[in-house]
Amino acid sequence: MENLTKRDLVVRISNETNLVQQDVLKVIQFTLNHIKESLLKGDAVQLRNFGVFEIKIRKARVGRNPNKPETDVPIPARAVVKFKAGKEMKAELIRSSAKLAAVIAAAGTTPPSVES
Repeated sequence: MENLTKRDLVVRISNETNLVQQDVLKVIQFTLNHIKESLLKGDAVQLRNFGVFEIKIRKARVGRNPNKPETDVPIPARAVVKFKAGKEMKAELIRSSAKLAAVIAAAGTTPPSVES
């Protein structure tokens, strides 16, 4: 699997819309900046038919050092960004995962592990 980078988005959108790449980059960067600003204020960002970005606070907890199991390691509370896929995104993922599973089964390979 490959990653989709900001550069990839700029090139694709520029090619599909015949806009200059520099202008597309500005729009993407402004969009990302506004999303970040909203999250930093504690607001959720809802993109209809795509999903919702929101800040969640993870509780402080005690961890263990695997090299020294007798030693407790305090892990402080922290804010994390969570993404929840929208209805249409979920439906597309379910359809594409079924297709991927069929291709993997036909190839006789094992799929990569997926976290839920």
